[in-house]
Amino acid sequence: MVSRIGKSVFVASLIMILAASLATAQTKNKDKAPPKGDQPQLPPGVSAEDMQAMMVAATPGKEHAMLASRAGSWQGTSTMWMGPDAPPIKSACSCTITPIFDNRFVKIEVKGDMGGMAFNGLGYSGFDNVSKKYVSTWLDNMGTGMMTGTGEASDNGKKLTWTYTMNCPIQKKPITMRQIENYPDANTMVLEAFGPDPKTGKEFKNMRIEFTKKATRGAAGR
Repeated sequence: MVSRIGKSVFVASLIMILAASLATAQTKNKDKAPPKGDQPQLPPGVSAEDMQAMMVAATPGKEHAMLASRAGSWQGTSTMWMGPDAPPIKSACSCTITPIFDNRFVKIEVKGDMGGMAFNGLGYSGFDNVSKKYVSTWLDNMGTGMMTGTGEASDNGKKLTWTYTMNCPIQKKPITMRQIENYPDANTMVLEAFGPDPKTGKEFKNMRIEFTKKATRGAAGR
């Protein structure tokens, strides 16, 4: 039984790798004529329609390009609230966004200060062509759990609304958080996070970060 399952997973992985490879080649050579010669041999039970569906799922589109357009280094000012009536805590932070895997995803690295402690966070975001939703994961040095979520973009792409799930260390159960990203222009990014008060359950804004994109050397020299 285990060997059959392992074999099935292995075959499925090979199919997905082949589809992703074809999709990458298709994306990179979209302006060139299709290559002639023998086509890849499909595994038994896999139809051309199956392969086409996987290639569509693996091909980056306008949503991925939108995420990749945020690439670069950003400098920010963070304001945090530990509770609905708590005073704001302000600090400086930085963010680096890097496209990976041929623009299929972006890597988000954040460094800053949280209550006098060094903060380091790492996230990955993308757009799932199958579910038609933006997807994201987040982890940092302030906990041992991962936050995962899905998002939707506004029609003009200047606003991303995320719904995240994470385990609350106080309530000892999963909670839902909202995060809204606004991009008024190419050099401005405003992030706001909302979560439930662990005592009352009522939602409150717990974070706001205002980012400004750093100018590249080429742009600065013009």
